Amino acid sequence: MSAAGYSRQEMMAIATGREIKDGELAIFGVGLSMLAGYFAKEHHAPNVRAMTEGGVFGATPVGGLPWGIECNRISANATSFTNALDALGFLVASGRCDVGIIGAAQVDRFGNVNTTGIWEGEIGADYRPPKTRLPGAGGANDIACGAKRTVIMVTHEPKRFAERVTYLTSPGYLDGGDSRDRFGFQGGGPSAIVTTLGILRPHPDTREFWLDSWYPFSSADEIRANTGWDLKAFDHAREVTEPSLAELAALRRVDQTGALRKEK
Repeated sequence: MSAAGYSRQEMMAIATGREIKDGELAIFGVGLSMLAGYFAKEHHAPNVRAMTEGGVFGATPVGGLPWGIECNRISANATSFTNALDALGFLVASGRCDVGIIGAAQVDRFGNVNTTGIWEGEIGADYRPPKTRLPGAGGANDIACGAKRTVIMVTHEPKRFAERVTYLTSPGYLDGGDSRDRFGFQGGGPSAIVTTLGILRPHPDTREFWLDSWYPFSSADEIRANTGWDLKAFDHAREVTEPSLAELAALRRVDQTGALRKEK
């Protein structure tokens, strides 16, 4: 908990929610990404058309953080309840989805995401079990490929910020530059990596992620020390505005069980 009375998780959720604009069609992954998205709807984007990977459309959480994409806390007051084929196969894959929020166990300097596993060394030509198995792609690959833009949420620590992901589960800008464009993805790629220490954004030419801003309780030096590549900073890099009382109140109305106030 910071001296100002909010946790790093809460700061990350608010910073992510600030990326969401009113009126957008948005898809939220499980956990903190979902809560960050519904914070935006509660605070400054009441007309967001929110959906989950499972096809729950137009809902707001009831009673705290939903445990999954079709949990009663997220489906009880939904406008419609369809399925993943509608959400991912129709709205996202067609390019109709404005923004998606996804999590990451590991991310690299071009915004590629790994949620599959951690291997020691190169995997090589023959598949072998990972040292650490992760939960898998879920709908994140579909969102990363199809949404007009994605926002990646991740705890900022060295083991999660790699020069190159061990396994590419969900594509960012691949090898940088125009390499993503050559594959013809419908979506535009990640617009931000929002972490527990600050915000990174892609350089417009190289697509490498640079430091855009840090939080009141962190610094550029701390972020660099926890990043696994030579992190550059934009000239305009600055400190993020501290959460307002209204933002914290809105976030906590959504996070009724206080999940975000528990430091990770």
